[in-house]
Order: sequence, then C-alpha cells, then structure tokens
Amino acid sequence: MDVARECEAARDPRIRRTRHGLQEALRKLLETRSFEQISVLEIAEQAQVNRATFYDHYPDKFALLESLVAARFFGLLEARQIRFDGTCPTALTGLVHAVCDFLTTERGLGGVARGSSFEPLVESAVISLIRRVLLDGPESPGPASELTAAAASWAIYGAVKEWAGTVERVPVEEISNTIMWLVAPLLGFSVRAPEPQTLVK
Repeated sequence: MDVARECEAARDPRIRRTRHGLQEALRKLLETRSFEQISVLEIAEQAQVNRATFYDHYPDKFALLESLVAARFFGLLEARQIRFDGTCPTALTGLVHAVCDFLTTERGLGGVARGSSFEPLVESAVISLIRRVLLDGPESPGPASELTAAAASWAIYGAVKEWAGTVERVPVEEISNTIMWLVAPLLGFSVRAPEPQTLVK
C-alpha cells in the first residue's frame, strides 16, 4: 500500500466520495449477485462512473472488496470509539463486540457473505484488520508481537464465527467475556474466568 497516496486520498473529499460510491455500488450488487458474477464494468455503472475512474482508485474488484470490508469494520470501531493501545482490556472487549456486529448485522457484511463463495475473502480481510488494530497498540512491534497479533486475530475471528453460526446465540456480552478470557493472556492481560457457559442458551 502506498501510504502517502492513501493519506492524500483520505484528505481529498472527491476521492473519498468516489471510493464510497464504488464501495456502495459493490455492496448493493452483492445483495442480488455472487461476487464472481459481478464485473468491474457493472460496479462502475452502478456507481455512475466509468471504468477508467474505477481503475484510478482500485486495481481490481478484490481490492475494492477489501476496501469495503475495511470501511465497514472501522466504521463499527469508530461507532464504539474503540482504539486499542495495548494497555486497556476494555478496548479489546470493544474490538470483539465490533467483530460480532460485523458478522451478524447489516452494518457489516456478515449477512451478505455468510455461505457465499466470497466469504473466505471477507474472512481474510477481517482477520487482517483485527491484526492491524492489535498491532497499532504496542509501541515497538517486533517478530513476537507480530506472531501474537496473528494468533489473537485468528482466535477472535474464529470464536466469533463459531458463535455467529449457532442457532440460539448467547448475548454478545457473554460471548465477549468468554473470548476475552481465551485471548487476553496472549496479549498480556490478566482477566477473571467467566462463569461457566456454552455458546448457546
């Protein structure tokens, strides 16, 4: 990723508007079509831009999907005012809640992706985003923290995905406590064991 270009794009309202339009066009198309069936031309037409404009912003539709997932996921974090700095377990709980929201509500892409052929792409993108959030915390990330963040991000996503796939889910707060108890030691937090429970009521 070209960081300078991304920073410039974040400041330019025209670029933000165009990217948002392309993301929303893809999201809308995904409601009725599979990801494989959607072409760049269809996305551009839905967003009311030409193909050249699409390629000015994204190299392909996979990059657009990653961008859409990131926008939705970070939107959920912003709504919860979550910024993980490596020192506060409460922020980790908020991160788990955001993953739960992403996989189970329309604010994320979980409902659209579940059971679809592009679910692995969304899964990979979310795990990468969780990892990025966790790595923003430590002041000097090194090989050990990279490995820790990778393990914790897979653990968080995997546990939330298991919970999201159950028919009668326990409340978000309960599953978050369980996931915190499992993941917190990886990140150097000490938390009290939750009350015995299962993933379902």
